Amino acid sequence: MAKILVATDKPFAAVAVKGIREVVEGAGDELILLEKYGEKAKLLEAVKDVDAIIIRSDIIDAEVLDAAKQLKIVVRAGAGYDNVDLAAATAHNVCVMNTPGQNSNAVAELAFGMMVMAVRNFYNGTSGTELKGKKLGIHAYGNVGRNVARIAKGFGMEIYAFDAFCPASAIEADGVKPVASQEELYATCDVVSLHIPATAETKNSINYALVGKMPKGGLLVNTARKEVINEAELIKLMEERTDLKYMTDIMPAANEEFAAKFAGRYFSTPKKMGAQTAEANINAGIAAAKQIEGFLKEGCEKFRVNK
Repeated sequence: MAKILVATDKPFAAVAVKGIREVVEGAGDELILLEKYGEKAKLLEAVKDVDAIIIRSDIIDAEVLDAAKQLKIVVRAGAGYDNVDLAAATAHNVCVMNTPGQNSNAVAELAFGMMVMAVRNFYNGTSGTELKGKKLGIHAYGNVGRNVARIAKGFGMEIYAFDAFCPASAIEADGVKPVASQEELYATCDVVSLHIPATAETKNSINYALVGKMPKGGLLVNTARKEVINEAELIKLMEERTDLKYMTDIMPAANEEFAAKFAGRYFSTPKKMGAQTAEANINAGIAAAKQIEGFLKEGCEKFRVNK
């Protein structure tokens, strides 16, 4: 019997835990819950004899992996996995997976909620604009990007996308116009929806020069990662261009400065809310449990993200 730990400082919904438990216990394994643990010491104690861990935004670093002597697999319930030290996991012979696609619609819907809020001037009673007919740029055409494109069609937007790793033919097959570079995307589009991961190449890449290419009245929406934004350069640009707006689901380090300087042009959620729907919560948690059982029982590594 394997021991599977759900370690979530920000817990799953009760119905998601119920679904995870049904998958784990139905496979003959034991489920252990560690919720709202706060202190890392509690996590280090809990991982000592477990075979698998399901996490959300929780940090799995070398110290945790050192403590988890029997650990075989970590699954991040969600798409992003930059909270897991992949090199350390590989060194400890631990498989790391994510659950791509499970939160995608929730994040895409939030992106559109932010777009509507921005073009309607934060619902302040003044006349705004419509999204219909506007050019939307999707920066990274993965699971979330595809859902953004699907929703954008209903709004009657003209849709463009740039993804360095997705073939243009796949983008075209969805009725979306591929562009050759991120510079072209930003120069072309009235609204850019950002979905790139935080990597060595992308950190601070959304900067003065790139966003500055956007047409007058440009709107940048970030439901991806805080680290990809060069905050100092974006502040400088927004000071110079009073037509630009920035909406983010990841509160910047310079949130207070953004809010003070750009009232009516800037909004941040108080915490990351893209995946905060009942449906996404349930989908990602149950998918994580199924992937763990598939790995432990059958050696399935379909969603492995480390070497």
